[in-house]
Amino acid sequence: MLAVKVYRREAEKVRKKLLETGVLARGYSVKREGEYVLFPIVRPVEGFEIVEVEFEKIPKRPHSYREIVDVPENLKSLLPSSFDIIGDLAVIELPGELMPYGKDIGDAILRVHGHIKGVFAKGSKVSGTYRVRELIHLAGERRTETIHKENGIRLKLDISKVYFSPRLATERMRLFERVNEGEVILDMFAGVGPYSILLAKKAKLIFACDINPWAVKYLEENKRLNKVENVIPILGDVRKVTGQIKADRIIMNLPKFAHEFLGEAIISVKSGGIIHYYGFSHEKNLFGEHEEKIMLVAHELGKEVKILEKRKVRPYAPHQFNIVIDFAVF
Repeated sequence: MLAVKVYRREAEKVRKKLLETGVLARGYSVKREGEYVLFPIVRPVEGFEIVEVEFEKIPKRPHSYREIVDVPENLKSLLPSSFDIIGDLAVIELPGELMPYGKDIGDAILRVHGHIKGVFAKGSKVSGTYRVRELIHLAGERRTETIHKENGIRLKLDISKVYFSPRLATERMRLFERVNEGEVILDMFAGVGPYSILLAKKAKLIFACDINPWAVKYLEENKRLNKVENVIPILGDVRKVTGQIKADRIIMNLPKFAHEFLGEAIISVKSGGIIHYYGFSHEKNLFGEHEEKIMLVAHELGKEVKILEKRKVRPYAPHQFNIVIDFAVF
């Protein structure tokens, strides 16, 4: 194979030039011989010493764990096409038929994704007051604490003790873009602070409430980790603080039960303030039922509501979506 032979001190400059001109051959390892470096090329190029060399091919890295995992052929169609990556840990949802092959699946994920250090399977649905699920260790490190990075912030958490979804990163940034400088915000179900820590960059003050003591513990740590001073963590039932706070904006990220807290949110928002209400819906009626509940509670409290935006956040289950309704209260 043809190669360009250059002194080592010139290698990086030459490599960039070969790349820019489309001459560098891809998929081969560069060779080093004493003070020289040899680059594989697809055709002769003027101005360089050209030699004939044998190069080693770089093994092609698989794009998906599904390409290399060893499971029976009749089960391959059941392999999930995606999984959650939280920090350096992966959490995958496996059907029962694949659980006996969990270790093989976990090992395949580790081989394809070098930055992942531990793989877990969802052992149950999110449940209980603290919104956590059972996790089954499949491969790699057994620890469940990690640091997740998104939207320019770092979030320390334990995936076995708190609820966290990396799939909401885009939604969290959407809210960040809508927040105005100097706002007072109430994050009713704050968790470890993915909304609160991010929005603190623009808000004047954020009251971040959660009933899970582990979530509040990590929220405190994440304040320090991100050098945030204007977030006030509150441990306990949010019903005990609503009405005592008047916020410009309220976040209700508790999709399964947010409707039960609409009254508390509406009495805590300033006139003209905005509430971000999250819920789960069937695709045949994404917003109607939730809008009716919002209007009914507002009417009972003598308030008027203006719907500002309605959107699908992400798929949740077959034919089910996580939705958000942004509305102002007057």
